[in-house]
Amino acid sequence: MRRGVAAALLAVLLAGCGGGDAPNAVKTTTTRVEVVEGVGSQSGRFDPEAIYKREAPGVVTILSVTGDSGTLGGSGGLGSGFILNGDGEIVTNAHVVTEGEGDAIREVGQVYVDFADGNRVPADIRGFDPDADVALLKIDPAGLELHPLPLGDSGTVRVGAPVAAMGSPFGERQSLSVGVVSAIDRDIQSLTKFQISGAIQTDAAINPGNSGGPLVDAAGRVLGLNQQIESRSGASAGVGFAVPIDLAKRSIAQLRKEGRVDYAYLGVTTLPVYPQMAERFDLPVDGGAWIQTVTPGSPADEAGLRGGRPGEQLFQADRVRVGGDVIVEVGGSGVTEPSDLSSAVARLEPGQKVPVTIYRGAKKRTIDVEVDKRPKAEDLPGG
Repeated sequence: MRRGVAAALLAVLLAGCGGGDAPNAVKTTTTRVEVVEGVGSQSGRFDPEAIYKREAPGVVTILSVTGDSGTLGGSGGLGSGFILNGDGEIVTNAHVVTEGEGDAIREVGQVYVDFADGNRVPADIRGFDPDADVALLKIDPAGLELHPLPLGDSGTVRVGAPVAAMGSPFGERQSLSVGVVSAIDRDIQSLTKFQISGAIQTDAAINPGNSGGPLVDAAGRVLGLNQQIESRSGASAGVGFAVPIDLAKRSIAQLRKEGRVDYAYLGVTTLPVYPQMAERFDLPVDGGAWIQTVTPGSPADEAGLRGGRPGEQLFQADRVRVGGDVIVEVGGSGVTEPSDLSSAVARLEPGQKVPVTIYRGAKKRTIDVEVDKRPKAEDLPGG
């Protein structure tokens, strides 16, 4: 069972805050920003100690309080995050600072950020993206020492590369675990019915409370946001997933500008094409995304893409509708399986026109499709 990894807190969430939220010390207005440009590595050596020393000050603990009051007895949750820049922007998972499901997802009542140096400050939620499970927070940086973390490129991640996960598992702040990239291009569950494509799988220990913390490479660059685990016990079983930072960058930019994120939508369901399937159904290619259904009124429908004929056949555990188009390229990006299609569409903007290369029977053709804004999952057929 996949589990989000933000831990629920007890009713004593704020018991350690004292009798009020006003600090006893005299406030200062000077913000010190130390930009972490990456720890580098000597002779390619992975150095967790150096990573922790340089990066941990930029990792924060997120306390969320549900309802309208942060008084004793309030309930909430705990997660992790990291400092994005000297302006006081912080990135975390959307599920750390929201409650509810589907169309009823909403911000929690209050959010506080704990820093490595002991400071605790309130934060505003500038916006959240339930489809990518990303949230952007903003704090007043005055008087704080900030350590923004450098962002990497998740598109260059390779299986076997060493990584480190940082955060507050089970509330244990400023924790580090290490491992490797176990797999890339995974599809994982978001807070909606749509999946997050391109996720990074790792065996670095990720547990409840790690949500939103950074997964970093050997140079200390953020590759993703630790998001969920696959576990029957609720604790780490060596299968953790992170939202890729390239997707998070897109979310952050739109949240900063609009406070929300819009995604492109094609409107098809597909099956992966593999050699045995291609041979069995006389498909002209050994890889691609074979369209099974096209949503009526969707961009794919308007452009004339075709799904399979009614009536299913069983082949090697798959229920197959024959006769549909096989997508092999979107906007110049090759498609060898459905996750490639999801990733390609996720990079588009609503209203953008993109060439989609397909095989219809043995004939290869390119069709221009104008993608639309992704509808709410509950508005889709069967939603």
